[in-house]
Amino acid sequence: MPVPRYLFTISVISLLIVPITSKHTARPEKMDEKEERSVWDGVTEMTKAAQEKGKDPLLWAMQLLSDLHSAEVSMPSVELAELLVSHICWENNAPITWKFIEKALVLNMVPPMLLLALFSTRIIPCRRFQPAAYRLYMELLKRYVFKLKSQIKESNYQKVMESIEAALNLSQIFGLPVSEPGIIVVEYIFSVVWQFLEASLDDEELLNGTQEQRFIWATKHQEMEINGHDEKTNKHSKVLQDSNTVMAIEIIGELLQNKGTSKILYLARKHLPTHWASFIAQLRLLGENSSALRHSETLTPEALMQLTSHTHIVLPQCRTRTSSLPKFHAIMAFGSLASSASLCQGPDRSALWLPLDLLLEDAMDGYQVDAGSEIERITGLIKTLQAINGTSWHDTFLGLWIAALRLVQRERVPIEGPVPCLDTRLSILLCIATLVVADVIEEEKNDPIDETECYSTNLMKEKEVQGKRHNDLVSCLQMLGDYQGLLAPPQSLVYMVNQAATKAMLFVSDISVEDMSIKCSGNMRHLIVEACIARNLLDTSAYFWPGYVNGSINKRPHDEPIQVSGWSSFLKEDTLTPVMMNALVSSPASRYLVLEPHGQFTNQFGHSTSHLKFDSQELEKIFKIAVSGSDEEKIFAATILCGASLIGGWNIQEHTIHFIIRLLSPSVPDDYSGGDSHLINYAPMLNKLIVGIACVDCVHIFSLHGLVPQLACSLMPICEVFGSCVPDVSWTLKSGEEISAHAVFSNAFTLLLKLWRFNHPASEHGVGEVPTVGSQLTPEYLLLVRNSHLVPSGNVYENQSRKRLSAVANLSNPEPVFVDSFPKLKVWYCQHQACIASPLSGLVPGTVVHQIVDGLLKMMFKKLDRGSQHLISVTSGSSTSSGPGAEDTPQMSKLPAWDILEAVPFVVDAALTACAHGRLSPRELATGLKCLADFLPASLAAIISYFSAEVTRGVWKRAVMNGTEWPSPAQNLSKIEEHVKKILASTGVDVPSLIPDGSSPATLPLPLAAFVSFTITYNIDRDSERFLTLAGPALEFLAVACPRPCKPIVASLWTQKAKRWSNFLIFSASRTVFLRNSHGVVQLLKSCFTATLGLSPTPILSNGGVGALLGHGYESHFFGGIFPIAPGIVYLRAYRFVGDIVFITEEIVKILMHSIREIASSWLPTERLELKTSKNGMRYGHASLAAAMTRVKLAASLGASLIWLTGGLCLVQSLIKETLPSWFISTHRSEQGIEGMVAMLGGYALAYFAMLCGAFAWGIDSSSLASKRRPKILSIHLEFLANALDGKISLGCNRSTWRAYVSGFVSLMVDCTPTWVLEVDVDVLKRLSNGLKQWNEEELALALLQIGGVGTMGAAAELIVQNYM
Repeated sequence: MPVPRYLFTISVISLLIVPITSKHTARPEKMDEKEERSVWDGVTEMTKAAQEKGKDPLLWAMQLLSDLHSAEVSMPSVELAELLVSHICWENNAPITWKFIEKALVLNMVPPMLLLALFSTRIIPCRRFQPAAYRLYMELLKRYVFKLKSQIKESNYQKVMESIEAALNLSQIFGLPVSEPGIIVVEYIFSVVWQFLEASLDDEELLNGTQEQRFIWATKHQEMEINGHDEKTNKHSKVLQDSNTVMAIEIIGELLQNKGTSKILYLARKHLPTHWASFIAQLRLLGENSSALRHSETLTPEALMQLTSHTHIVLPQCRTRTSSLPKFHAIMAFGSLASSASLCQGPDRSALWLPLDLLLEDAMDGYQVDAGSEIERITGLIKTLQAINGTSWHDTFLGLWIAALRLVQRERVPIEGPVPCLDTRLSILLCIATLVVADVIEEEKNDPIDETECYSTNLMKEKEVQGKRHNDLVSCLQMLGDYQGLLAPPQSLVYMVNQAATKAMLFVSDISVEDMSIKCSGNMRHLIVEACIARNLLDTSAYFWPGYVNGSINKRPHDEPIQVSGWSSFLKEDTLTPVMMNALVSSPASRYLVLEPHGQFTNQFGHSTSHLKFDSQELEKIFKIAVSGSDEEKIFAATILCGASLIGGWNIQEHTIHFIIRLLSPSVPDDYSGGDSHLINYAPMLNKLIVGIACVDCVHIFSLHGLVPQLACSLMPICEVFGSCVPDVSWTLKSGEEISAHAVFSNAFTLLLKLWRFNHPASEHGVGEVPTVGSQLTPEYLLLVRNSHLVPSGNVYENQSRKRLSAVANLSNPEPVFVDSFPKLKVWYCQHQACIASPLSGLVPGTVVHQIVDGLLKMMFKKLDRGSQHLISVTSGSSTSSGPGAEDTPQMSKLPAWDILEAVPFVVDAALTACAHGRLSPRELATGLKCLADFLPASLAAIISYFSAEVTRGVWKRAVMNGTEWPSPAQNLSKIEEHVKKILASTGVDVPSLIPDGSSPATLPLPLAAFVSFTITYNIDRDSERFLTLAGPALEFLAVACPRPCKPIVASLWTQKAKRWSNFLIFSASRTVFLRNSHGVVQLLKSCFTATLGLSPTPILSNGGVGALLGHGYESHFFGGIFPIAPGIVYLRAYRFVGDIVFITEEIVKILMHSIREIASSWLPTERLELKTSKNGMRYGHASLAAAMTRVKLAASLGASLIWLTGGLCLVQSLIKETLPSWFISTHRSEQGIEGMVAMLGGYALAYFAMLCGAFAWGIDSSSLASKRRPKILSIHLEFLANALDGKISLGCNRSTWRAYVSGFVSLMVDCTPTWVLEVDVDVLKRLSNGLKQWNEEELALALLQIGGVGTMGAAAELIVQNYM
């Protein structure tokens, strides 16, 4: 049936009638069932009569409207739509009935969406036999499907949508509950385009009916069902059918292209991913095979695929900046790292990676031993910065390498002392950073391919084979060669970088090292590239990069010896000799490279190279010797593993650590039948391993790799077993060295205590001052973390770092371990806690412990002329005894270590009491304590525990440090104070006098005086270092915790003892002044902001950026001193000594807002000009905003980093939950009179600041454990925003600042952390959206609803309809 041209002509009269009839649309229906049936029967009869008589459609419509109005039928009528569709299909399919439909639509008598939905179920399956009806249906749909705004405003909107759902079975097909009409709108629009797609595929016979290509909708033509009513097929009908197919495809294009419907289809893509994937698969089939598409004059196959591409569908609605406030994004946006120099000097690009620099430098604190992995922290941070700053992975990797290089450069002039040094910094650069990059690239490989985003085979191949992140790594390492200033190696690494460069030249030149002599000059990039090659991130094609190889090749002189690697020789030998051990312990193992056969390929430079397979044969052989070799070889192997392969073997460091962990937990031999623990047989090897990893750098390296919990788990059974052995169990090595059970226990126990911050006594055990920063690591917590590594997460794409930790834990001991498994350790730990919590008590005369106490006292003071029985009384609580006779005293050399440790607190208490009463001189006290520590080095732990508790309690008299009885600090005390004041003054901190005036002698609490006198009896050598690193932090914290400043006195005494540690001790004293000096903390924070933003008048700090904040380490600018030190370094080393950190959040917010005003006054014109947008970007009048915006973002980044590092998750949650809401509610004098751009900048800065704080603490996704706490805090904050937008909360801040904050925070959340939005209550999101709409922020309101999950999909659809349709 041909389509008459006049069919859809709308008369002027009908247009004039529409407003008149609108008054009938709100009438309620009041008829009963019988009356209703009568009304609709009458409508049917009237329509048939009008059809037979050829009555004017307009008159029919007017009469029908009048009749229905009289019958109190509301308009538009669902029942009328159903009746008219049933009437036409198919007995009355005539031109006049279609005219009736047209008039009913014009007069708003039927809901268009419902009518079209009903027609689709009848017409589309019959389109081949009713081509004219199909064409008319499509014409109607083109007229009304893009104009839904008026339809959703009807009073019966809910009923209409429910009828559509029932007609199309949408809930059954899509699996969504029928709850909101807006959801049905999305389903309906999606169904329309999908019905046309399947119909077009069926028309061209492109669907074969398989599971992959099955029909979703009832669109397959129904030849048999309506065969009796079919028109005769003729040439004209065939032409119309073909034309209809083309038109249907063009409508698909229009629906995908139209602004309103495309946004609705985005909702379908977002929340119906499985169905969308099927739809895209069919659409791809159509685009590749449709002949009708190629006959279209308005749509090409390429254009159709582009309309559904990831770029078209996703980016305009979600992944680009969605806020209709272009000011925010123009202001906060930053470019890529195009400017090389800006990364090193000034703040232009520092804002992007400043948090990374701060995190890496913070990780260098020698007092910081974490249970978590630094690899995970850095990985999470760079993912956060990459997402929030919108940078490429090229820029992100480059920022990571540069931050790590800066970390190394700051150690060029190291400070000597018991702190991590260059080795640990190099570990971060060449091992940790490389593993971070490897994990990020592996994460991309493991990501599932999203069929909805990969619309072409080429895209899928690129994702599967090449990987963009890998390409970005290659390009960034090539660019890294431009940073020559950062690549200069430390003096100790010159030989290694030259060797790496030589290796590359040998490979490129393809010559034999036996014939030629090569001289190459390398830099740090050569070591970075080697680290990447070792982990299969690069291949040897990197050697062919332009400028990578630089050197000369000459013929080798005949008399020049050829150096042969000790490791190469070792692989050829069967035994491990002392000579071989000495060679291997001083040089790290390397990953053994094996060229895979048939692995040749041509790289991008045209050079033929080989695929590499990596195998750690060297370490594997060492490990096998340690497990099954002779006793001597086991010791040799342990020595090698703890040598250069651990400290400097960056390419294999994580494997070396894993082998050490496994060797510390040897399995029970199959043939072992002894009654004692099998660990006793491994004592020499275990002792060698423990001593080898006890230095500060080694412990820190274990911490960086996240293996502190596993190391603690391995040490606990060693402590339990060897602490229970009698001392006469000993082992004599071939070297003549004798090892006792006490020695093994003491070394293991001392190392264990370092892992759970035992040497941070009072401050982190809730005694005395307010607890400082840091989680309270305990043995229980360490074991819980370790046990968690045994449990698989259930996530196929689990973090690679966690997989490594899980592998180590399962190889060492696949069973969970608890403190209860170590009863002796648990008893001592409970005694330690009791000693801290309350005064010492519980010693009963006549008991074994009492006898041991007396025996230890006699041993300690046996050289005194006076007998110990009269000199010292054993006092504990109310019990006092002069001690038993010598015959009752057990022999100390026969006692297990645990028994001695139990008695040590009572021994120290008795000795200190005797000293307080004058029965024991201070020198004798120190000598006796050193005797005890020499007898059982592990007793140092109990001594520290006791002194920590007693200093905190403050019940002892003060000792006068006069140089007669106690050592005197007078020799250099004033000099120490002068240096400390200069250090602090250089950072803008003014502190009062740290020491008593000249008329008052220096004094210390008696326990502290005894403790410091005891510690200075130790020699400063490698053997004593592992014990001093346990006592040192405790001594420092105790000196800080005293009511009077005691740290300068302690530093002065120790400076006299260890002059080469003087710089470290002076700096240590300077950072401890902040415990009770909150004003000094604020001054230091201000200095950090001033230096970073370049607001300082000091020339050295005026450039700002990372260099001004962190400086160049401890390099001295004055002869004989270490000052000035950059404020950032001082803060990072001092914040752990701050007593109450809660106030820091408020102060940083104040300083941030003050900095914004300073930035505005320095970089913006004083005239009040409106913000204008030019083709070159955002401009404030004629003054570019670039400089000001850079510093605004930099200030926010600095503030967020300091809060996160200072207080971690708890402080960030306090900021978001309490500090920020309080700030917005309060009135601020400093903000009064500030309007326009400055006020907006403050709001944007706070938004960026809050977003960074949350992202640092929680992560941008749900992969971290901390993210589980995010929904509660985030919901509270957004609830506050919603309440304020609803007018339920009165605000005191500037309105422009508030609006900028809300818009900015929501925009950042939508663009950068969409996972967060899904965790927020739907009602809160809707209220936020409504508030944004009141500000004319429709795009941002829509973006928020779009990603809010199915719960907000309906509201998003209705907002789209209101704004775009």
